[in-house]
Amino acid sequence: MGVNPTPSHRRSREAAHMACEVIELLEVLWERGRDAVSSSPVSASQLRVLYSLDREGGINLRTLGELLGSAPSSVSRLCDRLQALGFVERAPSPVSRRELEIRLTTHGKAYLLELRARREEALLAAIATMTPTARKALLEGLKGFRDAVEETATVRRRDPTDSAVRLA
Repeated sequence: MGVNPTPSHRRSREAAHMACEVIELLEVLWERGRDAVSSSPVSASQLRVLYSLDREGGINLRTLGELLGSAPSSVSRLCDRLQALGFVERAPSPVSRRELEIRLTTHGKAYLLELRARREEALLAAIATMTPTARKALLEGLKGFRDAVEETATVRRRDPTDSAVRLA
């Protein structure tokens, strides 16, 4: 005989379902922003590379692959395409002569800056239509969600037996 889920569990499922819907809407907004920024928009995988390089600065392929959870050969191909677009450059590592460091170019940084600005404009337009109470609730909810995700990521990084994908 099935047991009714607790109200807390049911609310968590409802929140997760709503978050999925919001994420899908954000993906649509993000794609529009990405398409509007450049005549040669980057793929989602390439965009993850750009974000990682923006956060980390210059890093080698192995480290980038670890951050993305991808094989070095796949990351190398992504970087080849981004280099052809002028978004990244490879340079000798200041730490080891045997390694190359991958960095964002000025063009890559400008692309991310414009992309983020367009996405923020889209979000601001949507948020501006919300009531002040709804905006406040959204802010509090997003802060709580961010903190929970960061805590989950910290716990996963500390636990070497955790086979789940590590969030970095």
